[in-house]
Amino acid sequence: MPKIEYRVYVVELSKKVFTENRKFREANPQFNGVLECLYVGMTSKSPKERFDQHKKGTLSKKGYDLSSSIVKKYGLYLRGSLYNHIPPFSTRAEALKMEKILALELRRKRYAVWFN
Repeated sequence: MPKIEYRVYVVELSKKVFTENRKFREANPQFNGVLECLYVGMTSKSPKERFDQHKKGTLSKKGYDLSSSIVKKYGLYLRGSLYNHIPPFSTRAEALKMEKILALELRRKRYAVWFN
């Protein structure tokens, strides 16, 4: 059986998300409009495959929407320079932990960031 690896990825969002989405705005009081709006996620697929799922609104076998509505509506492209340095993880729990660490680190740098 192939070994599953989990990756963290970053999507640049349109800045419209900040003006149009109250929850996004409230989650990012540090944002001053200079840097970008971002989404940080984690996946067992390649970041490109996962981004494509977000944009298409892919459903799971059980009918659950696998896309983030924020990425589906506002996602522009992957920002590899913000995550390519992070190696894959062998467990989902490790990747989720790194997703949060990276998101909070980017917020400290004054990006506006959404993560789950």
